[in-house]
Amino acid sequence: MLPRAHAGLAALSAQPQVDKQQMAAIGFCLGGMVALELARSGADLKGVVSFHGGLATTQPAGAGRTKAKILVCHGTLDPFTTVENVVVFVSEMQAVAVDFQVILYGGATHGFTNPAADHSGRPGVAYHASSDVRSWAAMRQFLAELFGS
Repeated sequence: MLPRAHAGLAALSAQPQVDKQQMAAIGFCLGGMVALELARSGADLKGVVSFHGGLATTQPAGAGRTKAKILVCHGTLDPFTTVENVVVFVSEMQAVAVDFQVILYGGATHGFTNPAADHSGRPGVAYHASSDVRSWAAMRQFLAELFGS
């Protein structure tokens, strides 16, 4: 997965309208996990935002390698990435002094930003309107901090 993510980032970076010094990765679910893996690997990103993404990794962040600031928006009732997984992620980030934020949304499950999640038929996956709105606002504030308004 990580080589593909780096290839995608390289393809994006090669576009003439892209400022390579002003890039961030944003992902939802699997995409959120991929964005975090890019950050852990030391990709040239100013920031990474993960919405209800997987937090576990086989390649933890190394000291001085992660350049991106990180925002994780996560539901406390997500059965796929539990609050215990969040604690492990926090410990990983603290151990290597990454600039990160984790925002937990009470009552939110996996997929809380997707209005169609209620129709997935999967237990533990549901839309949570207030968490969707709050997490989007948190991302906008995070990006404004990185890039200016």
